[in-house]
Formats: sequence, C-alpha cells, structure tokens
Amino acid sequence: MGKATLQDIMKTAYKAYESTHLLPLCVRRAAEALIKCRTAELGGHMQACPEGHYQRQWYNSCRHRSCPQCNWIRIEQWLEKQKKRVLACPHYHMIFTIPHELNDLWLQNVKAMTNLLFTCVRDTLFEFCLDKKHIGGKPGIIATLHTWGQTLILHPHIHCLITEGGLLDSLWRETRQKGYLLPIEAVMMVFRGKFLDYLHKAIIKGTIILPPGMTLTRWKSLRYKLHKKNWSVHIKARHEAESILLYLARYIRGGAISNRRIISFADNQVVFSYKNSNRTKKETMPLTAHDFIKRYLLHVPAPFTKVVRYYGLYAPSAHKELTFCRTLFNQDVLEEPEYLDWQSYCEKKGDDHPERCPVCGSRLIRMMDIPRVPRFHDREAISDAA
Repeated sequence: MGKATLQDIMKTAYKAYESTHLLPLCVRRAAEALIKCRTAELGGHMQACPEGHYQRQWYNSCRHRSCPQCNWIRIEQWLEKQKKRVLACPHYHMIFTIPHELNDLWLQNVKAMTNLLFTCVRDTLFEFCLDKKHIGGKPGIIATLHTWGQTLILHPHIHCLITEGGLLDSLWRETRQKGYLLPIEAVMMVFRGKFLDYLHKAIIKGTIILPPGMTLTRWKSLRYKLHKKNWSVHIKARHEAESILLYLARYIRGGAISNRRIISFADNQVVFSYKNSNRTKKETMPLTAHDFIKRYLLHVPAPFTKVVRYYGLYAPSAHKELTFCRTLFNQDVLEEPEYLDWQSYCEKKGDDHPERCPVCGSRLIRMMDIPRVPRFHDREAISDAA
C-alpha cells in the first residue's frame, strides 16, 4: 500500500459514491473542487527564469475551504490578524459539545442547528461572565465550529478562546475563581438547559424540522432524557492567547482531515491515523472508500456558514472597547496587519523563495497563461453542441 491523498481518493472513488447518493449541490461542488485542485482542469500559468535556466508550470488552486491542499495561507492570514487583535492577558480554552442523540436533528437542519449552537454558547458565557459572582464584565470571545471527531464521525462542538476577565465601567475585572475561569458543572447545566429550551421552541415554531421517524412525542421523550444526561463541557487550563489560536486555526479551513493523516489507499480501502479517546497515542482505522467519502462529506459546511464568530470585546462592533482595553494592557493601537502572501510567508519561515530560479536565484517571470482543460465528458458535450 502506498501513501495517498484525499484528492487521490476522491478522483478514484467519488463518482461511484455520487451515483448512489443524492447529495446537496454544495457537497457536489466541494467534491468537484477537491478533484480539480491544482490540475489542468483549473488552468494555470507558466513561469521561467529570465536567463533561461529554468521553467515550470503552476496549476491553479480550487480555494474551496474544505480542501486540505490550498488553505494554509488563509489560515496563516487569519492567525496573523487575530494575534494582532487579542489582548495581552491570559485566556482560557472552552469546549461545548452536544450529545450524539441530536445528530439526526443536526443533519436535517444543519444551518439552523449551527446558529442555535453558537447562540447557546454565547448566551451561556455571557450569563456567567457578566455575573459579578464570577467576572462581572464583558469578555472577549472567539468561537469556532467543528463538526467531526478524530474518526470523522459527526461530532458537533464549539471551541472558544475567552479572556480571563472582562470590561465593566472602564475597569478590567478578573475572574473571582481561584485557578479556573467558571464553575464547570454550573456552566454545563445552563448550556444544556438553554440548548434544549431554544431547540424545543424552534421545533414548535417550525424553524427546525424533525427528521423522518421522529414524532413530536418522541422528541419530547428524548428531550426529557437529555435533560437528565451530563453534557460535555470542558474548560482547559489558562494559556497565552497565541497557543489557543494555533489550535483553533487548524480547524477553520482545510476540511475534516489532513493529507498527513491518510496512511494509504489501495484495493478500495483507506487507512488513516487518529488519536484514541484519551488522545494519548495514535491508532489506525481502515474504511472502505465509500464509507470514508461518506464521513468526509458530512463536514462540508453549507454556503455562507460562518464557522468562526466573534463576541464581546472581540466582536467587530466593539472596536472602541477593544482599543480602550489595549491601553489598559499597554498594547499599541490596533492596526491591520500587512497582507501576508504565500511568497512572503515562505521567506518568513526561512524557506527558499518559491519563485526564484534554483540555478541563479533570479525572480521567475510569468510567461503565459495555461487555459483550463475541460474534462473528457465536457469535451464530448462541447462537440455534441457544435
């Protein structure tokens, strides 16, 4: 078995999968983008050394946010911007997860459930942070949605970066807790109550639709059971904001799995690595190409879905408050970071400039564009139309 990529798997097995599944347009477009990425089908351009030593061709990237090949520079751009914005105070990393019993509801109402989850996380955090028993001030929050677990199963949860304190009446107020941000059990209970209450109201109103086979009576029974169950809410030890941002950035673009986790693809079987439930060691999982693609495509976000949201002091509308807080922490006036292109990023890392001749070091010149090459069946359609 040889090393493979997500693109190899999609090129080989996606068409067979698509022929037996009714897929939303956004999912089909994502799959097509992954298959075409950096191939002749998207076109490109030719570069050459002005001294004639070297030439090469570059094919265009698909730029789809689920593609693991072409999102690293956008992730770095996001990181650079957030590093400039965050306050110079300790931050906490919080994780809110909904139970797997709600997965069918999620799949039936992805966009509405996504908005509901973000709303409940935001409202829960503000209820505690604005309470003087805990912090008593407006915090800064960056929240990111992840919908997958290590084995690519559906596992909707939100990761939050949250300031240790908050702003109230021009004063910075720190948490009153010793060694932790908020009382975790109380946070879990409030989050659980809000989510189930908001969800029930949305179902009664009709903005969230029950999946096939679930009646209103069955939903009420499930709701009662989930009220009795402990939900997964975690608060990790406090860190500098940059380390939490690095964790969040890995999931905002690039899809549910990176190519480095794919070990092999042969005989219609994909083998990939994952961390066990304790996240202490890596294990491997074999799946048929059909099941692998099914799991991967579960996590293609619907168009215009905001998977990163900003609240409190980090909200776009709180620019003045954030600027004031920066003065409290002796930080410079907030400025937009310089635009980071991929060539500059490579040089920043210490790599050789990607657009220089390997022989003489001259900057490569763009010589000509490479037109897009239609796929075989596209060419057939063109000739038939002619």
